[in-house]
Parts: sequence; C-alpha cells; structure tokens
Amino acid sequence: MKSHRFFICFILSVIFLIGRPLWPQGTTGSSSDELKILQAMHGISSHKLADYVKELTSEKYGGRLTGTDEYKACAAWVASLLKSWGLSPGGDNGSYFQTYPLAYTLVYPGCELILHLPAGKETIKKYYRYESEFIPGATSASGEATAEVVYVGYGVTAPELGYDDYAGVDVRGKIVLMEREVPVSPDRDPELFLKWRPYSFHQYKLENAFKHAAKGMIYNYGPICNPNNAYIEGFIYSHVGEAVVNDLFTGTGKRHEDVVRSIEKNLKPQSFPLGKTVTIKNVTRHFPDGTGENVIAILPGSDPTLKEELIILGAHLDHLGRCWELMPGANDNASGVAVVLGVAEAMAKCQVKPARSVMFLFFGSEEQGVFGSEYYLEHPTWPLEKTVCFLNLDGVGCGDRISGLSGKNFPALWEFIDQANNRYIHRVVTPQAFANLARPRLDAARFLWKGIPSLSFSVSGAPSYYHITKDSFETITPEILEDLAQLLFIAILDMADEALLNFKN
Repeated sequence: MKSHRFFICFILSVIFLIGRPLWPQGTTGSSSDELKILQAMHGISSHKLADYVKELTSEKYGGRLTGTDEYKACAAWVASLLKSWGLSPGGDNGSYFQTYPLAYTLVYPGCELILHLPAGKETIKKYYRYESEFIPGATSASGEATAEVVYVGYGVTAPELGYDDYAGVDVRGKIVLMEREVPVSPDRDPELFLKWRPYSFHQYKLENAFKHAAKGMIYNYGPICNPNNAYIEGFIYSHVGEAVVNDLFTGTGKRHEDVVRSIEKNLKPQSFPLGKTVTIKNVTRHFPDGTGENVIAILPGSDPTLKEELIILGAHLDHLGRCWELMPGANDNASGVAVVLGVAEAMAKCQVKPARSVMFLFFGSEEQGVFGSEYYLEHPTWPLEKTVCFLNLDGVGCGDRISGLSGKNFPALWEFIDQANNRYIHRVVTPQAFANLARPRLDAARFLWKGIPSLSFSVSGAPSYYHITKDSFETITPEILEDLAQLLFIAILDMADEALLNFKN
C-alpha cells in the first residue's frame, strides 16, 4: 500500500539526519540513536496494521463483545503478540490480563418489531427491517411484548427540576417511546446541564420506565446497537430511527420534531398516548456472572529514576458482538487497537529505549458503560500519581484528518504531538477542547475525571459507520493508521526522554 512511500520517506529521513538533528534543540540523543529510532519508526507498516484490523474483525472473534469466549480469544491473541515482542506483563499475578466481573447479554436471530394497523375488521402487520429501521436492544430480556405505545419524551422523572415525563399519562402495561439524552445541551448551558446529567444515562431511562410499570420500550436511538444499558428480567426493548417514530406519530395531529423542539424550548413534558399498538420480540440470553478483561503490557523505562513514571497508550479492544448479525467494529475500534500494536512493536524492537516506562493498555467493556477503564482506574496496576498522561485511540481508521480531543486543554502535552507531526508526518492534526460534562463515552473521559492529563485521537474525512454491521474492514484507510502510529511513536519517545513532565499545570 505504501511501499514506494516507505522507501522515499526513509531515504529522505536519512538525508535529513545528515543536515540536522532529529530532536529539537535542548534534547539529547546521538546521531546513531537517531538513525535507530528512524529505522524503528519506518518499520511501522500500513500493511501490517491493516492485517491487524482484518484479524480483529474476523468472524472467529464474533464482534469482540466483552465477556464472551470470542472476546477472550481475541484478548489472548493480543497478549500473544505483546509477549512475542518481549514486553512485560502488566496485569494480575504476572499475567497480561486484568480480570473483572461483568454481566453481558447475547442477542440471537428471531427478533422483530411489528406495527399493528387496523384496516376495518382486519389488522395489517407492518414488519420493520433490521438495521435500517430497528435493532434489538442489546441488553433486552428475551420475550415478546404487544401493547399500546405512549410517548414519554425523554423518560425523565426529576422532582427537583419540576419535570416529569410520566406525569399525566398511564404507562402501566404499555410500551413507551422515548428519546435519548436530555432536553438540555452541555454546550449551550453547562451549568444547567449538570443538573440534568444523571437523567441522561441509558440505564436510568430503562429503569425508570420499568419503575413506572411499562411493559417495554422503543428507544429513539439510531437505530444502532448499544450494549451500554441495564438488564431487567422480562423487560423488552429495541432501538429505532426516524421511520418508526414517524409511523407512530402519524395520525396524532403532531409532528415529532415539533414536539421535541417544544420540550427543549420550554422544559415542559409533552407526553401522550400515540394510539398505536406494537409488538417487540427479542431473543436473548443474559449472563449475570461473566467476566471481562483488560490486556496490559509494559515497556520498562531505561532511566533509573524516570522509569518510575508512566506514559499510557491505550485503545478499547471490545466492540458489540452480534446483535443478532455480526458487528465487525473495524473503525470502532479495531483501528485504535492496530495503532497501539504498531507502536508497541516498534518500541519493543527499537534499539533506543524510552527513559520513562510505557504501558500499552487494551480496555474491555468500553461499549458496556466504559467499564474496563473505570475498573483499571479503581484498581491501577501502576500508581496513578506516577502516571504522566494517557493517550487514547478511538475510531482512527477512516479518513485523512486527525483530531486530538482535549488537546487544547493540555497545550504542553499537545506540543509533543504537534512537533512530531511537523517533523515527519505532515497530516492535518487538530487539537480540540473537551469540557467532559456528559456521560462518559470514551476511556479518556474516565482518566480525565481522575485528574490524569489525556488526549483522545480520532480520524475523519471518509465515510464511516457507527455501531452497525457496515463498520467493516473495507471502510478502513490503512495509510492513516501508519501515519498516526509513527506520529505517536516519535511523540512518546520525545515525552519519555524529557527531563521534567508536568502536564497538570
């Protein structure tokens, strides 16, 4: 894919070294070391990184839902690579794995969403299409629910805010239609949003519907697959999109977009019966006593003092499994895993070792509540106070433009990224500000809440697909994986050898 470019870049880099040093003025390193570093950097190949993505998205790993045997097999494969490169285990009991309790749910074929349309004395059944119109709830109970549908806005009961979507409607034994998030934006009014934030979680919304004796839930979210929700025995739910919502609003005299706009403007509920009957049928199996795994490897630092400090490079290894069809998760997040593996191999094989220690951390359960990183932070295998920074990769495989979330929050940290890019990669690499007020959707959000300076990288500029079956290997841009891995390889070495790092100031 990049064989000609590889050769040209390597020759130009060697010529470049003859005329000037690799490092900015004030840093150390002999020309011999610089050449060794460049050789290691150019050993990062788009071909190999693409092969990693292809392996991770293969049928044998079943979409990498944390808790499943397929996820465990994938984690073992990653650990085998880390071990083959001579990286030290950083998990439990001298292993590469950090194991934690995790419930999970499997979804099987046979799921349906049906709208019942009266036609005189007959009833016409409209069966909705999988993925384009509905996707079964990834933590739904198994079973079938047929009932009238009641619209309940955002599904929020917040007495302290003077707001209750369930006031004035009876949802007992009914199916509720609900919006995701809350009617207040963290961007428009951060202070007000923080009061609403607890009600934005998927788990709260489902549990509140059950608390009000609803029989099931139609969640206006996508439709996408999302295993980040609660499981309640007997409670059936599915995700839908615009087509189903518009059908349910037809004949009510109201337009869905007008109702939502009114709720957001006035912060007053607009709940009402929709006069429609729907059947939700899901075929699932719940595993309450499962376990998840983070995969952790360490490259010990070479400096007797600085090696006590740690730089973490990480990405979530998991995806969505099957819901009921395979969700490959190429961009989300086989791409990020491939980049971390590329950097890990280059650093392990490079003859010049970083002064500080570097951890390569592959999280489980990001898709199930960002739980793998939360567990690591509650049970760190390296002291958090010695953790200098965390660099996260999530969705870095589709396009040619790199973004660094929270880069503007930590300008001193971002300077290392900027310098590495300007010296060698020459991509569009843009820092972004990150308030981190909403519910956590990235592993970096967990680290930031713990006070650890963090960046989260993503890539844009080409079509990509989120939490559906189309997030496949064919959408990946292998060249961006190589460039990002090379950029991070240089930036981390620069950071690791800096005499003093304190990104918190």
